[in-house]
Amino acid sequence: MSIYDFTVKKPGGEEYPLSEYEGKAMLIVNTATKCGLRGQFDSLEKLYKKYEDQGLVVLGFPSDQFGQELDDAAEAEEACRMSYGVTFPMHDIVKVNGKDADPLFKYLTENSKGFLGSNIKWNFTKFLIDKNGKLAARFSPKDKPESFEDEIQTFLTE
Repeated sequence: MSIYDFTVKKPGGEEYPLSEYEGKAMLIVNTATKCGLRGQFDSLEKLYKKYEDQGLVVLGFPSDQFGQELDDAAEAEEACRMSYGVTFPMHDIVKVNGKDADPLFKYLTENSKGFLGSNIKWNFTKFLIDKNGKLAARFSPKDKPESFEDEIQTFLTE
């Protein structure tokens, strides 16, 4: 199984394959607009704008699994755009842990370990995918995106 085998949903319910990003580095993040770490939206957007032309795409996946997201994906997307200036792709609200976890997040957590094992501990857990679709790194919620910018750059110059 590859990251490119997954299909994801936009806030309106439209599905598309992650193979659309083949050949690009991806930073996949579970987000929440009411989370205390929501300031990371600014950092994520800056990285996206800085490296978009070099092949980086940031993908936001809102999750209310920790009780810090709006009830509707379209509202969450609008809050990201209006409050934080987010232009990177946002998606439908997903579960990131447990038996009902979104298949993409099951794949990501089963193939990486965090502080609490494979489960996602909190909002803003970040997964870096290289240009070949391989899960390259997992970063904790408290890891600020700019703290691993050098690692992102290595995957853009491969």
